[in-house]
Amino acid sequence: MKKILTIEGMSCGHCAMRVKKALEEVAGVSSATVDISEGKAVVEGEAPDPNMLRDAVEKAGYVVTGVLP
Repeated sequence: MKKILTIEGMSCGHCAMRVKKALEEVAGVSSATVDISEGKAVVEGEAPDPNMLRDAVEKAGYVVTGVLP
């Protein structure tokens, strides 16, 4: 299952790595890819909980403005 998160506040490669690491620590996530130029992260795994994804990113210091689907 794939989830796409729209994230604000990322401005560099360090930001992207921080978000990627936070997302990959969430239960059910097998991989995360972060694109700072688009402000998005694509998360793949077995039914990752959108609220847990949002919490992980926000604890890392960024703002999630949307989660699809």
